[in-house]
Amino acid sequence: MPTGFAEMENAVRVLSTLALKGAMTSLAAAFKAQSGAAISADFAPTLNLLERLRRGETADVVILTQEGLTDLVAQGVVVPGTAVDLVRSWVGVAVKAGQSHPDISSEEAFRTVLLAARSVAYSRLGASGIYFARLIAKLGIADQVNARATIVPIGLTAERLITGEADLAIQQISELKQVKGTEIVGPVPLGLQTPAVFSAGRLGIASRVREADLLLRFLASPQAVPAIQESGLESIARSQ
Repeated sequence: MPTGFAEMENAVRVLSTLALKGAMTSLAAAFKAQSGAAISADFAPTLNLLERLRRGETADVVILTQEGLTDLVAQGVVVPGTAVDLVRSWVGVAVKAGQSHPDISSEEAFRTVLLAARSVAYSRLGASGIYFARLIAKLGIADQVNARATIVPIGLTAERLITGEADLAIQQISELKQVKGTEIVGPVPLGLQTPAVFSAGRLGIASRVREADLLLRFLASPQAVPAIQESGLESIARSQ
């Protein structure tokens, strides 16, 4: 079901990655004031959204990883001329508010922190979780970390800091920032990651074509940049 947005007749139906939830929440009122259309959005990991689309779920706009959107364009599911790269996102580390911030400034320091953690929370389906699983395998510590890990099927990993299930949370920084009562330690060392790019496009089955195109232009406009940056993302909007 849509999360945090109105379900109404004059609304653009959006299926979006969780990474954009903070920015979309902040921008919804400004978009409605400018266009007259509300946003009805649902947020989930890219793999979950792709599966729902395969099962026949409908929407006007979809926001996914760049790779996911490119595949939908190739399949004819997303209208090619509407595709736009919106943001760049880094994977980060969070702790519960008030806890000491571990040193993650280098590969060796980060490796040491992961091995010392009581439990690390990361996602099963999200882009950050897939990346992290590959990273700990590359670092040679997958067995040790996973033996104590809190693997989140879907949702925000930092919530596990609040419940006490984990003492470190790994996810896109924009997703970590959505959980109150937590603090961002910083990004995973930049030498260990390539930023994810999230892209948007209009679905060929869209019922609100005009409003969908207005939303895509709005998200790629300078007006959206402050909210995007405040949410923990980097705006890189450019037409494909």
